[in-house]
Amino acid sequence: EASERFVREARALAKLQSEHIARVLDVDSLPGGVPYLVMEHLEGEDLEQRLSERGRLDPRDATSWLVQACDAIAEAHAQGIVHRDLKPANLFLAREPGGAEVVKVLDFGISKRTAAPAQKLSITNPSALLGSPLYMSPEQVRGAREVDVRTDVWSLGVILYEALAGQPLFAPEHQAPGR
Repeated sequence: EASERFVREARALAKLQSEHIARVLDVDSLPGGVPYLVMEHLEGEDLEQRLSERGRLDPRDATSWLVQACDAIAEAHAQGIVHRDLKPANLFLAREPGGAEVVKVLDFGISKRTAAPAQKLSITNPSALLGSPLYMSPEQVRGAREVDVRTDVWSLGVILYEALAGQPLFAPEHQAPGR
């Protein structure tokens, strides 16, 4: 069931056309039944690395990158997909041939389909905490099965705050100096 879900979700992602989502080029299973996917090769660094190096970001860059992420997530939501794990490490700043950086949203590994409820396949323990706690919406913390597109909007807002302030909105007790 997990393999079937993986292939089904990967094929759904392959249909997303936003230039701001890492492209899925192929989805299939090996002869032994192990599923795989092939994604586009990206050069650059993720937003988490950039924040670690620089701390607070230029507001123009931060807002431009978050608008690009919003574009990607809006398409996913239109297709009935909630990401559920948006965080700086999943926003990749890809270098284009001319040197410009564009955001590519990565890792839909714990995404949830909200469309076609009859097709939902649950392999997740109802009490499992899925996502990155610093970026999770309150409803996601309370129960990952009950989230909808608003959880991604929350996460994007928390990421934007961190990019502008140079520190997480909800700082962990033991964080590295300067972060």
